[in-house]
Amino acid sequence: MKKWFFDADYLQACNCDYGCPCEFAAPPTTGFCEGMGVWRIERGQYDGVSLDGLALAFAAKWPGAIHEGNGTVCLLVDEKATPEQREALIAIGSGEAGGLPFEILATTFSTLLEPKYVPIEFNLDGLQSSARLGEGFRIALEPIKNPVTREPEQVTVNHGTGFIFKTAECASAREGAVDLEEMKFSYPNKAGFVARIHYGN
Repeated sequence: MKKWFFDADYLQACNCDYGCPCEFAAPPTTGFCEGMGVWRIERGQYDGVSLDGLALAFAAKWPGAIHEGNGTVCLLVDEKATPEQREALIAIGSGEAGGLPFEILATTFSTLLEPKYVPIEFNLDGLQSSARLGEGFRIALEPIKNPVTREPEQVTVNHGTGFIFKTAECASAREGAVDLEEMKFSYPNKAGFVARIHYGN
C-alpha cells in the first residue's frame, strides 16, 4: 500500500442540530444524514507526490445513521491538481489508499459518484470560515448564538475516539448547500465544525 499523509484545515456542515449527534454516538437528528466537508491541505504527500496547497472535499448522504451504510458520496478535487495529484486525492478520499478516516467511511458507501474537479475557494477565519467549490458546494460558518442574549457562544468538542477529528470548534453553518446533478440539499443554521487534522496510513 502506498504511504500518504496530510495536515489540513477542515470545515464541515450537515443536517443535524448543533454539535451533531454523531459526535456522541447517537442517531442523527432527523433520522438520516446529509453532509459535506472540505480539507485544505497545508502539507501532504502520497507515494512521493506532493499534495501541498490542494483541497479535497465530499458531499454525502445516508438514508439512516452513517454506520448503517448504503450511503452515496461525491468527491470534489481541486481543479489545479495535476493528473498525478488528482489520482492521489481520489485514492485517498475513496478509501482505496487506506488510513483514517477514509477507510472507515468507505465501508458506509454503496454508491461512489464520478468525482468533480472544480475551483476551490477556502477562507479560514475561525468560526467565520467558509468554502466554495465550483457552483455546487458552499459552506459558510458563523458562531452559534446564545438564544437569549444573541451573543456568540464558544463550544468545543473533544472526541478522543473520533476518526474525522479529535477536537473541533462547534459552529452554526449559516450555509451548508450542495447543488450537484446527482445530489442536492441545503441546511442553513445547522451543525458546523472547524478543525485542524492530521491523517495518514
